[in-house]
Amino acid sequence: MELLIHSIQLDWPVLLPIAICSILTVMVAIDRATYYHANKRNVIELIPKLQSELNKNNYTGARFLAEKCGGIIGELIEEGVRILSEQKKGFSRAFDISSALATRKLEHRLTILGTIGGVAPFLGLFGTVVRILYTFQDLASQGNQSAAVAMGIGSALIATAFGLGVAIVAVVCYNSFQSTVRRFEDDFQIIKLLFLTFVDSEEEVNIQSKSSVALG
Repeated sequence: MELLIHSIQLDWPVLLPIAICSILTVMVAIDRATYYHANKRNVIELIPKLQSELNKNNYTGARFLAEKCGGIIGELIEEGVRILSEQKKGFSRAFDISSALATRKLEHRLTILGTIGGVAPFLGLFGTVVRILYTFQDLASQGNQSAAVAMGIGSALIATAFGLGVAIVAVVCYNSFQSTVRRFEDDFQIIKLLFLTFVDSEEEVNIQSKSSVALG
């Protein structure tokens, strides 16, 4: 404990950026975890209900289902129904735009965690190098004092430990959240495939009807 207090008193200018990184990591982690939890939906149960409404050409029912679902999944389904009712021909590209925008919302602030995960160890290492340089300077001016050398080196290593600790937490959160984003993207693709199946079936019906008229 004495060593920690000694390190904070001497190296606070170097430890301050790492402390700010740790606060940012906690804030972003809480924000993203809360956002993902609030938008989590059971797509396995939702897909059959949506398919049933689309098979009946009940766009109003599909929109109601999307509103009832809520969250980013519900917003995407509602946008898909809107696109389907307005422009079936260019559905795939239009839906990809909507899903890309939804993915951006999911990835918001994740770059902060990635940056902190890469920078925090170097901040800690920088603090360690600076403190060791000061320790050698004191050693040269005051002579051989093993206790002072031990205290200085121990204080220097605290910065590295602090930086590594913050980086580990940031990287773990970043990887975990990226995995969550990929699961959302998988759900987006499932919803897109459902809509495309409906679009393709309508096109086949139109082709068959035109063929029947031509033959008749």
